[in-house]
Amino acid sequence: MLDNLTQRLARVMKTLKGEARLTESNIADALREVRMALLEADVALPVVKDFIAAVKEKAVGEEVIGSLSPGQALVGVVHREMTKLMGEAHQGLNLAAQPPAIVLMAGLQGAGKTTTTGKLAKLLKETQKKKVLVVSCDVYRPAAIEQLKTVAAQAGVEFFPSSPSDKPEAIAAAAVDYAKRHYFDVLLVDTAGRLAIDAEMMDEIKRLHAALNPVETLFVVDAMLGQDAVNTARAFGEALPLTGVILTKLDGDARGGAALSVRHVTGKPIKFAGVGEKLSGLEAFHPERMASRVLGMGDILSLVEEARKSVDEEQAKAFAQKLKSGKGFDLNDFKDQIGQMRKMGGMSAFMDKLPAQFAQAASQLGGGAEEKMIRRVEGIINSMTPLERSKPELIKASRKRRIAAGAGVQVQEVNRLLNQFEQTQKVMKQFSKGGIAKLMRGMKGLKGMMPGM
Repeated sequence: MLDNLTQRLARVMKTLKGEARLTESNIADALREVRMALLEADVALPVVKDFIAAVKEKAVGEEVIGSLSPGQALVGVVHREMTKLMGEAHQGLNLAAQPPAIVLMAGLQGAGKTTTTGKLAKLLKETQKKKVLVVSCDVYRPAAIEQLKTVAAQAGVEFFPSSPSDKPEAIAAAAVDYAKRHYFDVLLVDTAGRLAIDAEMMDEIKRLHAALNPVETLFVVDAMLGQDAVNTARAFGEALPLTGVILTKLDGDARGGAALSVRHVTGKPIKFAGVGEKLSGLEAFHPERMASRVLGMGDILSLVEEARKSVDEEQAKAFAQKLKSGKGFDLNDFKDQIGQMRKMGGMSAFMDKLPAQFAQAASQLGGGAEEKMIRRVEGIINSMTPLERSKPELIKASRKRRIAAGAGVQVQEVNRLLNQFEQTQKVMKQFSKGGIAKLMRGMKGLKGMMPGM
């Protein structure tokens, strides 16, 4: 996300190299680059103006101390101001209310409200041990109610049935009554969206809000909307007393300006960010961490948290012990590591949280049609015997033909996998001897590597 801004800021650091301090003259060109990058990233013009003015005020005269270069000092100022722009600190949901705590989901059609409702339900159930009920008041979109029913089943939470012939207010009242009688902690209400903002939609959601009196009113906005996200956010902010924002599709190819604009426009905190299609793809939004990612510093804390959630701790310990003991890295380990990476969202999600210099090295591991490639790798390994997986050096021509036939691929694919495994094996040997620095150096040599590792 916002790769262009990251690259431009790297150039800014080079431009200011050698200066003794930040002055009005030597930061003028640098801020022009930052301004252009923000505009190209679809950040709203008023937001850009306020942001640049704040950075300029804080940066002029800032002393360059210790080992910092002026470019690094400017990035420090930009990081602080960007964090402030996005809300300074993470704010979670306030569910301190007489059960059920009602959460109203609002936003345009196509923003991902229904999927996000399922993601939030799953998050509350698994991380806060809440008993969650979900209900759909969208009686307009075909199959909207069925979609939420399916999503609720996948999330493992209860779904309150409704019908397109019912009135939204009647559905909401019945769901609240059911939630009270069955002692639910949280009721998530999915509302109807439209393809554009209109008076009818706003009137309906105002009536729903008045009837429900929710503790949280969350505005779900598509990060790919760019400038339009600002207009939508403003309209919803004027119609409803919003308490927070959820950004969806933050992992898409969008320029991501909504992430930097929506907090400034609504004055409400971004509470969560949706990444990926899976129901586990909802992250708490931390402004400081997001600013670090935008500026190429990575987000190691979120990466560690994701690993903690997704990775089998016992399996990871056993793998680390195996490396430490020098017993080697075989194709069983290769397959296991692909599986662990998949649980964390795949290679692209992993790289998105790495610092820029590491991500650049890691990008050489490949990209593109990740899931298809990962399945192919697993298929090839599954076609091998246990002995072949533990001793890949045994795999010669006749065995390769048998493995290729079993996996439904060409022999060349088996050769490619074995070559890639050999390269990875070398990296793992370096890692067991010299730690992360050697590992990252070794990654530079892994051109054409299958994604997922």
